[in-house]
Amino acid sequence: MARILVLEDDKLFNETLEDFLQEEGHTVQCALDPYTALDLTYEHLYDVYLFDVNLPYENGFTLLEKLRTSGDETPCIFITSKNDKASLKEGFGKGGDDYMQKPVDLDELLLRIQAVLRRQVRTQTVQIENYHFDITNKRLFQDNEAVELSIKAGELLLVLLEGKGRVVHTEQIKERLWSAAEEASDGALRVYVAQLKKYFPQHITNVRGVGYQMCINTEEPLVKS
Repeated sequence: MARILVLEDDKLFNETLEDFLQEEGHTVQCALDPYTALDLTYEHLYDVYLFDVNLPYENGFTLLEKLRTSGDETPCIFITSKNDKASLKEGFGKGGDDYMQKPVDLDELLLRIQAVLRRQVRTQTVQIENYHFDITNKRLFQDNEAVELSIKAGELLLVLLEGKGRVVHTEQIKERLWSAAEEASDGALRVYVAQLKKYFPQHITNVRGVGYQMCINTEEPLVKS
């Protein structure tokens, strides 16, 4: 299921979207203003953004433009009461992937989310020097031979690749590697990082007190789990 950020200043509608999407199995975080939403994008990785357009301080188009300028290519669906062609053109021009007019049909919204997620998938493997990483199964290969990599180390590699060169905060990593029923371990995380550094010593950096960063050159967009 997808990790979704909802930006909607109507508190009741915000809560309605949150409840509906969570019932459908998605992980949802919500913001009532663009500044809070921007902070959340730095703290977490998302699969889809749902942005209202008319917001306090600045509109949703401006926020997405900032994110796109920073290299964030997360798919975005705009939700708005506007229906003129100029607004539609502006939304797509700022990097939007879809556009829904209020009042929103929730079942249609779900279908549109599924559609942008399908379009996001471009490749199931990522080439890193003489290795390739099978994203679906989280397995690493060298010359078509599987190399030793634990399940959580494979998940960690995917999380770092999804960061696309950005520093991924330690708490974000823990959220992905350990379920709510498990106890996250800094010591175990260091072990998984060490496993990856065995194969990619020049690509992974520990940003002390913040998290980890992986820098590679990939021409294809990455799929998210």
